[in-house]
Amino acid sequence: MFDQSQIQEFKEAFTIMDQNRDGFIDKEDLRDTFAALGRINVKNEELDAMVKEAPGPINFTVFLTMFGEKLKGTDPEETILHAFKVFDTEGKGFVKADFIKEKLMTQADRFSEEEVKQMFAAFPPDVSGNLDYRNLCYVITHGEEKD
Repeated sequence: MFDQSQIQEFKEAFTIMDQNRDGFIDKEDLRDTFAALGRINVKNEELDAMVKEAPGPINFTVFLTMFGEKLKGTDPEETILHAFKVFDTEGKGFVKADFIKEKLMTQADRFSEEEVKQMFAAFPPDVSGNLDYRNLCYVITHGEEKD
C-alpha cells in the first residue's frame, strides 16, 4: 500500500501523536496532539468520533491501515466525472465556479466558505469563471495534473 519512506513518515507521525508512549493513540493522545497544534477546546464528541473510526485500539498497524483506507477512499474517476456531467448539460467539460460553490455550500455534506476558498485556491477557475471539472477529477483521483 505504501513505500518504505511513506511508512517511516507515518511512523514518525504516529510517534508524535502517541503522547503517552504506550503504543496506542487514544482520546487523550488526540486531545494532547490538538493542544500541541494550538487547538485547546476540542469537544469530547469530536474526539470520540475520531476514535470510533477505528475498528479497535489504534496501534501503528491500525493507524497505517486507516490512512490507507482514507487515501484510497476516493470514488473512481468516472463516478466523480459523472457527478459533474449532470451539471454540464452542454457537455463542454466545465461548469461555472459560482454554481459549484453554491451547490457545495447548500447540498449534502455542506462546505464552509473557507473550504470552498481552499478548493478554489488549489484549483482556480479560469478567467471566465469556469471550472475544468475533467482536470479536477483527474487531480482528485490521481493526485497530479495531466500534462
